[in-house]
Amino acid sequence: MTAPGAQGHGPARWRLTGIGLLALGVAAALYVVGRLHQPDYTFSMFGADPFPPKSLLATIALALAGIQILLASWIYRKLPLAPRPPRRVPVAHRVTGFVLFAVTVPVAVHCLIAYGVQLTSARVAIHSIAGCFFYGAFTAKVVLVHSRRLPGWALPVAGGTLAVVIGVLWYTSALWYYNGYQLPHL
Repeated sequence: MTAPGAQGHGPARWRLTGIGLLALGVAAALYVVGRLHQPDYTFSMFGADPFPPKSLLATIALALAGIQILLASWIYRKLPLAPRPPRRVPVAHRVTGFVLFAVTVPVAVHCLIAYGVQLTSARVAIHSIAGCFFYGAFTAKVVLVHSRRLPGWALPVAGGTLAVVIGVLWYTSALWYYNGYQLPHL
């Protein structure tokens, strides 16, 4: 957990830079592997039509991300009128985060093997890049959780970024499927 009063100067700045570079490296490695990989459109971990189960898992991940935000807000005492969080709240936050990550793995494995990283349309490109970015951001958040003497804003920014990326992934995949294979107009 980051220290609430830590400043982003000196050693903390170098730690944050290193964590950012690690996250960028993970995302870039996934991007390169996905671009070099020859897609196998016949591969499916989910049967003949992978879209319904993948969309369900993505929706579960989105719901878990919402729960993560609520639990983190409670832990950091940012929920109005909420009492002090009991000890089980941080545990629930960790367990929910683990389950969220676990739910994304089969979807990511299927996407990487079946499709790789594609840039064929704006929706597909955004989804592919966001998928790579998610695992880089997740790596950064895990390292931030175990880091000391970092600015207090670093962990909430990493967690919020993960939630936004999950929203982007859901919008460009599950919502696209649920909306008849087209994105709704905003």
